[in-house]
Amino acid sequence: MNVVRCLARTSLALVITVTTAAAEPSDPESAVRRLVRANAEKDLPTLSRMMAHDADIISYGVAGRKYVGWPELEQGMKEEFLNALKLEIPIHELKVWTKGDLAWYAMELDYIRYVADGAGLKQTVLPMRETGVLERRDGRWQLLSWHESFRSAQLSGPLLSPSSGSSTGTGKNTRVSSDIDLSGEWEIIEVEDDKRYKATFDRNGHGPYTQHGGRFTTSSITNRLWQGTWRQPGNDREGGFEVLLSEEGTQAKGIWWYSRVGTQKNIPPREHGGTYHWKKITR
Repeated sequence: MNVVRCLARTSLALVITVTTAAAEPSDPESAVRRLVRANAEKDLPTLSRMMAHDADIISYGVAGRKYVGWPELEQGMKEEFLNALKLEIPIHELKVWTKGDLAWYAMELDYIRYVADGAGLKQTVLPMRETGVLERRDGRWQLLSWHESFRSAQLSGPLLSPSSGSSTGTGKNTRVSSDIDLSGEWEIIEVEDDKRYKATFDRNGHGPYTQHGGRFTTSSITNRLWQGTWRQPGNDREGGFEVLLSEEGTQAKGIWWYSRVGTQKNIPPREHGGTYHWKKITR
């Protein structure tokens, strides 16, 4: 009886091993598609298995997010999976190049997330681009590093790093060297949560907005790149922003981030925040 049980266990182990091996993508394109599907299905074990855990690997997400090593990325994905009730990630275009045990890809996709909105769901569609590098290790393709950005002509230009000290709100109005007149009312939209409020700017991009008594302070505008800080006394928070103005200067798209929440000041710059879409209100 013990021999039979032993043989049964051995046979079952062989079946599981063979099945698992057969399920592994045999080429880098299949690996990329499997990773995207695992993301949409919130399948963290598969993502963990198919992504390298090297401590020094760096990857970049949208809104200035930077992930070093697997633990940071894992925590970020756990938070996203918890916040989004449902995810859909259709791939529109994928090109993969391979050389030996290395492969790299360029991909366009939509990141569609659903969050609770009263008794129903609210859908947000984020058009994305992504590039990445894979390596074949022990016969299995693993994702090493990736970089994602928004698929938008408004954000196609290079974004500069914020100037020193730009991530802390000083509350002082400074003269900004720019021919663009920013004065007037603007609608401010936080893309991920679809939060909307109004800002009233002077010519140089300084002014209040309707969110916790908030105020924007512009530090610079260079080649349509609009940078500055925000501060919300109502909930005791502040941070920075970086948006790219359209040619006509009536719209802007970019990112925002926290630099302080209450007494917490050790927030990594440009990591936690979201994306903005600004529209000047014309009457």
